[in-house]
Amino acid sequence: MDKKIIIAIDGFSSTGKSTLAKELAKHLGYVYVDTGAMYRAVALFAMQKGYIGKDFFDIESLIKSLPFVKLVFKFNPDLGFAEMYLNDVNVEKKIRTIEVSSYVSKVAEISQVRTKLVEQQQEMGKNKGIVMDGRDIGTIVFPDADLKIFMTASPITRAERRFKELQKIGHDVTFDEVLKNVEERDYIDTHRDDSPLVMAKDAIEFDNSNVSKQEQFEKVLKLVVL
Repeated sequence: MDKKIIIAIDGFSSTGKSTLAKELAKHLGYVYVDTGAMYRAVALFAMQKGYIGKDFFDIESLIKSLPFVKLVFKFNPDLGFAEMYLNDVNVEKKIRTIEVSSYVSKVAEISQVRTKLVEQQQEMGKNKGIVMDGRDIGTIVFPDADLKIFMTASPITRAERRFKELQKIGHDVTFDEVLKNVEERDYIDTHRDDSPLVMAKDAIEFDNSNVSKQEQFEKVLKLVVL
């Protein structure tokens, strides 16, 4: 039986972490977990409950409501990957909006939120054979992961990618709005007190500013030692 490992992929927003992680998981026959989707789902929950908005954030109410937040990934055979369900409702499309993006880093700063989700994430990787991407996978969730990748690219490059993605699915946003969101998330992610975005000492840094998705996949796959 082939040895199964844990692959942790961290990095800044819109660096293509999820795309790479999905491809690796599919190729290796591993479980893929998009931790960003979990934080986005909690942000969506906070929005739906009226806990967060442009000028306010009722952190205490969100913390008290965490026991009522049920997050489950359900595999969609037509898409070839698992979708995020929040309290039994498919929210995969809703959590990808620019509005959710503008709040997710603020929600992810909350220690109680991180504790709840990290516990779930560690349980998912108990039997290895998993590819997980996020902000603190190689540093907090799986500090002993067998392979750690840290992905980066310039803010302009990442904003261009995100802008095209949003346009493709019909969201009415400007490039400046997307760039501002990318830069704001970078700042919050790297400056929060609890589990800030940092590259693990034993991670391999991968700048994909000028690399195609196929080249990226092939280069990272060579790093996988089973």
